[in-house]
Amino acid sequence: MEDFRRHAAEAAVVAHRGNRRYATTYGELAELAGRSAAELDRRGIAPGERVVLWGENSAEWLGVFFGCLLRGVIAVPLDAAGSNEFANRVVKDVSPKLIVGDRGRLASMESDVPRLLFSEVNVRLPATPMFAVSDAIKGETPFQIIFTSGTTAEPKGIVLTHRNVLASLEPIEAEISKYLKYERWVHPLRFLHTLPLSHVFGQFMGMWVPPLLAAEVHFGEQLEPSRMTELIQRERISVLVTVPRVLHLLRTHLLARYGSLAGDLERAKDLSVWKRWWRFQQVHRALGWKFWAVISGGATLPADLEDFWNRLGFALIQGYGMTETTALVTLNHPFRIGHGTIGKPLPGREVRISDDGEILVRGDMLAAATWQGGTLRQREGEWLATGDLAAKDESGELRFLGRKGEVIVTGAGMNVHPADLEEAVTKLPGVRGCVVVPCETISGPEPVAVVLFSGSDSDLDVLVGQANRGLAEHQHIRRALRWPHPQFPYTSTGKLLRRELAEWVCATLSGASGVAEGADVVLNMIAEITGESLSGANDQLRLSEDLHLDSLGRVQLQSALEQRLGLELEDDAIVGVETLGDLRALMDWKEGTASQAAGTSAEAGPAPVSPADVPAAVSLPQMAFPKERDASEHVFPRWPWGWPIHAIRVAFLELVMRPLIWVLAAPRIVRETPDLPLRPVLVIANHVTAYDGALILYALPARLRRRVAIAMSGEVLMDLRKGRNQQSTLRNLLAPAGYWLVTALFNVFPLPRLRGFRKSFAHAGETMDRGYSVLIFPEGTRSPDGLLHPFRPGIGLLAQQSRVPVVPVALIGLGEMRGGKTRWFRSGQLEVHVGEAVAVEEGGAPAQLTARLEESVRRLRSKE
Repeated sequence: MEDFRRHAAEAAVVAHRGNRRYATTYGELAELAGRSAAELDRRGIAPGERVVLWGENSAEWLGVFFGCLLRGVIAVPLDAAGSNEFANRVVKDVSPKLIVGDRGRLASMESDVPRLLFSEVNVRLPATPMFAVSDAIKGETPFQIIFTSGTTAEPKGIVLTHRNVLASLEPIEAEISKYLKYERWVHPLRFLHTLPLSHVFGQFMGMWVPPLLAAEVHFGEQLEPSRMTELIQRERISVLVTVPRVLHLLRTHLLARYGSLAGDLERAKDLSVWKRWWRFQQVHRALGWKFWAVISGGATLPADLEDFWNRLGFALIQGYGMTETTALVTLNHPFRIGHGTIGKPLPGREVRISDDGEILVRGDMLAAATWQGGTLRQREGEWLATGDLAAKDESGELRFLGRKGEVIVTGAGMNVHPADLEEAVTKLPGVRGCVVVPCETISGPEPVAVVLFSGSDSDLDVLVGQANRGLAEHQHIRRALRWPHPQFPYTSTGKLLRRELAEWVCATLSGASGVAEGADVVLNMIAEITGESLSGANDQLRLSEDLHLDSLGRVQLQSALEQRLGLELEDDAIVGVETLGDLRALMDWKEGTASQAAGTSAEAGPAPVSPADVPAAVSLPQMAFPKERDASEHVFPRWPWGWPIHAIRVAFLELVMRPLIWVLAAPRIVRETPDLPLRPVLVIANHVTAYDGALILYALPARLRRRVAIAMSGEVLMDLRKGRNQQSTLRNLLAPAGYWLVTALFNVFPLPRLRGFRKSFAHAGETMDRGYSVLIFPEGTRSPDGLLHPFRPGIGLLAQQSRVPVVPVALIGLGEMRGGKTRWFRSGQLEVHVGEAVAVEEGGAPAQLTARLEESVRRLRSKE
């Protein structure tokens, strides 16, 4: 807490959720921890009792965790991606006094233990913090229990003490102190952190190391490569803390984005670091000039992936550790990296390699107890047999060889290391991934390759033969199976679930595969988005008419494809897709180009899907393929936020626009409540005329209308900016000036009808982060008859991502005026009704929220 208060004014945590950015300073984090400690004391939760934490990474998560530390209460963090069934078993086992978590997760808890939502922490905790450290805390006092797996019938947790963490952290702190005088030149260091805080490596890099440097920790919930690169550049991230799987996705993205990158990397292997940095300056520009290092953990890093990032000129830092060792046992020095190694043992650890190559560890960082069956159990023996294999080179660096349990001992008594076979197969063209697992056959255990592959079975057989030519006889792969899903199964920390693969392989070879026939991941995603059941489907079904997926629903589908399958599509690519078959063809093409980009072998292999293979009905010659796409792009301006333009805009609104509206229209303003939220809100309204935005601003309270950004048709704004489609040559000439005026005086930004929704939503979020509210018309177009038309589903998604109150507004009387039934000038028929703010509940479905918001505006209109 002393470190936190010393750096009180500096940013500690920046959480990126939805389209928003939530920053918390070290001082605010200390306050949150102290208030959490006060809450534990108020509830009478004593030292040694347990509190379960189950939620996404956030400042609130950290605050509650540190509050537990202050009071000597044992925290039990659960993986946010873990199953409900496992979480309930853990809760039953540890008998907690309190469960703190996200709304959706707590709803699945079967226990009647008292609960507290992370989203309500700031308003529910006592106002006065308690910073006094409990007298019960000693070096050997347990402070948390980490349950590492949910595969066993009885959960087993690793109990970590204060001494464990200090023993892990002290050598790092001592080494960091040598470089603090240089750190001030690049301060603050910013870590983009993608691991869960329930994971010990995630805690080490998200909780223990950053305060030593007064660094910022950025938590990002989106792992799509394009968004990650944008985030790294925009936030000026220094270090990415992640798992190999994410690095693989980023590599695929960069290879696809820069077509000549693969060849340049091959030619740059003998260049110095500085020459590599210059050679690949386009990549460094895309990621930001401050980004220089990657810290990889949680799973084994393939050699080719390490080589890729090193050749680009980035420092790739690996370490080795386990939950039982409180994270790190060995670590690469950031400025003396041993390539292909997991580093040297840190001070205070004893590491030795057994006769059979297993890593044995001893030291104060070693957990001395486990929790199982409701009790604390002491571990026996000084040395921990890790189950991992390694070899030590002449410099003292360790080279990881794999898991001891993963070594396949064949019927002939020969040892086969799966990593050797996986490397041989993965480098072949068309192969997106390979995992080798053992399966019992008549002649004994045999290695079986499970492959992610887009070609035919005969092509796969040819490739396996090619791989075998580079392997010893006892390593030959005689059985290869195609994995039926787009990606292998992983834990939330990126560890491959080999057991699940092995069970499937053995079941498949025995004719009893447990994979459901006809399972369709894409259809399941579409059903989740539309909320409609899809029992049977064929490739001729149309996305819009038959599957009821509108344009904004396609944005949700695009995001799901990227996040769940690692399949990155351009913003424009999915716009012209008409049928389910077209979508599958586009996905196959993207998978094929990704495989071609990542391939390293010059030998001929199965050809990837080409643009010519995509059905003509897709109609994406400009959109799906980057080299041919239209260069016209929507502009999302930030310059209207500057204080000179803001001052001009406020003067215009108050001195010009409002008097004009009063003189010409004299609308009657009806507000259901005078107390609208002070913070940014999302304002929604029906849409009838081009003057709706001005009328709504007129009706809003002064403190709100002076800081509003208006979403406007992206196509209309682009036509104005480019001076086209204005019905006459003179209007085309004047249009650019009109664009600059409307952008400056009304703070408008584009919301496209056809493409680029994701960027528009992101800009809306950034606008709110700057303290502006956002006005949007959810019908998507002007109503020709003045009636309220159905809202587009995207408004629910935007509201859910923005997590701000939604203020409904109803314009009444404009339909009659537009139809000529009543006059405009001070008719007394025009009314603007401003409703009460609608709260957006955490974890709600976008479709349900859309219906709720539409009903809120419809209810206001019913009062006319």
